[in-house]
Amino acid sequence: MAALHHQAAFLNTQGAPLYYEVAGQGDAILFIHAGIADSRMWDEQYSVFAQCYQVIRYDIRGFGQSQIPAGPFAYYADPANLLRFLKIEKVHVIGNSFGGKIAIDLALIYPELVKTLTLVAPSVGGTTPAPEVQQFAEEEGALLAKGDLEAATKLNLHTWVDGPRRTPEQVSATVRQRIYEMQYRAFTIPEPEEAEGLELQPPAITRMGELHMPTLLITGEYDLPGVLELAQELARQIPDAQQVMLSNAAHVVSMEQPEQFNQHVLAFLQAHS
Repeated sequence: MAALHHQAAFLNTQGAPLYYEVAGQGDAILFIHAGIADSRMWDEQYSVFAQCYQVIRYDIRGFGQSQIPAGPFAYYADPANLLRFLKIEKVHVIGNSFGGKIAIDLALIYPELVKTLTLVAPSVGGTTPAPEVQQFAEEEGALLAKGDLEAATKLNLHTWVDGPRRTPEQVSATVRQRIYEMQYRAFTIPEPEEAEGLELQPPAITRMGELHMPTLLITGEYDLPGVLELAQELARQIPDAQQVMLSNAAHVVSMEQPEQFNQHVLAFLQAHS
């Protein structure tokens, strides 16, 4: 197999550096990671998909190697600016969780950029968090206020990686350790007081009917009930959506079940290439 051309760099945009990586050739795919990880969560997809596609992944602001600007910024503007910089006119977008929220916002503002959407357990702007997510957020906030980053990281693992119906022992220790490292690192990234993440107006949840690109929704059977319900709601509201649930996985299906995940996504992309 020929060695892949791989590039890692920073793009200065919205007042702070954004870390990104590019590999492969062909139709472009953009991976947007979950809010408990960074771009390394796509390791099992990056080199596999780069055999047939040009793959791009980046660290969202406040994760991995991307800094948070000291001022107003829009999460959805970063991928748009990155694609423009890379001279990519159309892209298949794959986003997990918070990355799914960014993917949806990107597709609403720049529909001409987005060829297909793959939304993995997405969150959506303008929704009220489910009770279990609200409770998690309160517990996490209390731990972070005390400066207990280790306990806050473990809470994230239990909530999102294990899910409500599994014990840590039932989950891959390697996956848990990788998420632990990415989430812990995110907690150490400074947030300037002047930082302000701008929200899409009107909010995304009121605009699902505007998403006319082929859309694949993926969830894991062990995810939180509120996440699974939201995905079903989106499958009803997005005009050209199909849905698949993967077994033996919770919120980060691409890491827990990479082969199943890759198979479904590659088939979907090939059908719409």
